[in-house]
Amino acid sequence: MFKAISDLLNNSKKSPNQPIDTKLAVAVLLVHLSDIDGETTDEEQKLVAKILKEHFDLNLAQVNELIKSAHSKDQEAVDFYQFTSIITRLEMEQRVKIISMMWQVVFADKKNHELEDNMIWRVAELIGVSSRDRTILRGRFAKKALE
Repeated sequence: MFKAISDLLNNSKKSPNQPIDTKLAVAVLLVHLSDIDGETTDEEQKLVAKILKEHFDLNLAQVNELIKSAHSKDQEAVDFYQFTSIITRLEMEQRVKIISMMWQVVFADKKNHELEDNMIWRVAELIGVSSRDRTILRGRFAKKALE
């Protein structure tokens, strides 16, 4: 128990408390989603990088740093709220786009694991994206995965 407390205190000293912005919030969700089923494929990793690069107009070095920060924040996180609360400030069109990006990552490996599905459902609920929109997007990307 003392070691766990010591590790927690030492880790908090090592990593600066980086503020979470929209880019980092989205990156954390995508990184977590790609890892949630226990197997992160090359296709998922490449797609996460591509999505972040294109959506936020970043260069390769910025994308790599963002993904590195996202992994770190993901390991520290106990829930999605600190990330979704930032995303709820966006216009609905942008929130739906984020759910769309998440479905792209899910179907990068042509499979939809129940943990992936559950995560998107929870995130969509937290950011106010309707079940209807979420389901339509899932169908669209599932269909593309089968083509």
